[in-house]
Amino acid sequence: MRELRIRVLAGVFVVAGVLSWAGARLWNSIGTLPSVPVAAPIVLALIAVVLLATALSLRARLRAQRERRPGAKGVDPLMAARAVVFGQASALVAALVAGMYGGAGVFLLEQLDIPARRDQAVYAGLSVLTGLGVIAAALFLERVCKLPEDDDQNPPGAEPVA
Repeated sequence: MRELRIRVLAGVFVVAGVLSWAGARLWNSIGTLPSVPVAAPIVLALIAVVLLATALSLRARLRAQRERRPGAKGVDPLMAARAVVFGQASALVAALVAGMYGGAGVFLLEQLDIPARRDQAVYAGLSVLTGLGVIAAALFLERVCKLPEDDDQNPPGAEPVA
């Protein structure tokens, strides 16, 4: 499984932000801009908490397994792989959503004198922050589940030992 690259996440964030900003300008010139939901930062924060809790649980179980503590619960490799895939998917979606709300938030910064738009800008800013929290939690989960490399046993270019 390949590691999630921060450049990819940053690219998704920037592209989504630019498209969202342009879309918000266009939509506002045609009609009324849709609002940023209040639930957006709450849902993103809940996803970040789930990812962080999963990472901390797996880290504790892996540490207990490494130290060969009696009664330690092992970590099923398939479960760890599923957790990493969930984290990577969450990070990609969070980068997309944070970019989308970031672009809308930048557009809304031009209209802070209107109270409703000011509230929308705050919700958009909170959504960006919690989206970054999801990304950080997902990268931490990926780091926790990363296998140690066997550089001593398998030199570069050599076949792995069975």
